[in-house]
Amino acid sequence: MAMRCMNCDKGVQYGHKVSHAKNRTNRVFKPNLHSVRVKVGTTFRRMKLCTKCQRIVKSATATV
Repeated sequence: MAMRCMNCDKGVQYGHKVSHAKNRTNRVFKPNLHSVRVKVGTTFRRMKLCTKCQRIVKSATATV
């Protein structure tokens, strides 16, 4: 499965590691994904969500 949030579609980004000598090497920035049970309608679904989306879902269910 891809490293992608199922809610906001946040995914892998590419950049550089930069040493003190300014040498640049390729690196990958991965999203902070967690597998979470989310209530969708009357059923629960397991989704991979980033932590920002987790907080949004958690606050939305707490107010209901």
